[in-house]
Amino acid sequence: MGALGHFIEREGVPTAQISLIREQTAAIRPPRALWVPFMLGRPFGAPNEPDFQRRVLHALLALFEHPAGPVLEDFPEDAPSAQDGPVVLPAGGRGREEPDGAVMLREIAELEPLYERARQRRGRTTVGISGLAIDDAARFAASYLGSLPAPPYAEGLSAGIALKRACDDLKAYYYEAAAARAGAADPETIDRWFWQETAAARVFLALQQVCARSTDASLRPLAELVLVPRAIFHTLVQPYRTPERKDAS
Repeated sequence: MGALGHFIEREGVPTAQISLIREQTAAIRPPRALWVPFMLGRPFGAPNEPDFQRRVLHALLALFEHPAGPVLEDFPEDAPSAQDGPVVLPAGGRGREEPDGAVMLREIAELEPLYERARQRRGRTTVGISGLAIDDAARFAASYLGSLPAPPYAEGLSAGIALKRACDDLKAYYYEAAAARAGAADPETIDRWFWQETAAARVFLALQQVCARSTDASLRPLAELVLVPRAIFHTLVQPYRTPERKDAS
């Protein structure tokens, strides 16, 4: 959309857009953009929050006060949070005395009944892009936290693609299982549970740092945009910066 903005403006029509990935928008330099610290797929922050969504829209439209760009401004508010309590894992899923990879495997086993319920109820699953059994996907991902990462599990896959697919399967497994519990929470609460309560999230956060330091060109992009959403850094940890990258302006 950022690139299209340049073409549309050449025809005399001013444009403005919402950005969910600030680094990408800074690189494309569209005429006018508003970066929002929300989860991917939620450009206005939260459902059923018309006053908040209106503030986002007003901030976006205010960019038209700039006659020319590129302009990239940051929306100053976080999305409203649901008031539901955290999704509760089966007992024993949160221990920290073990390596997070081992705890993640136990979480996977404990979530299996919920995941199977979700799969049967929906008649489908989004887990499976890696082609690995879910516990094998967990072991593969966790291997990158050690000194000898496992080789890609399919011929022709780069380390980065293999790791991304394994992590995509892991996240889908957790999310589908959480959505199947009795009285399932809304998506925002599940997001908060996954990133704040699970060993899998701690593995993802550690993998992000591993990829940032890696000399493998296929792994480094995972640190920037893929493993951990920007909104998580905005709300939970300090924003990540690679030594080679300067802050976008």
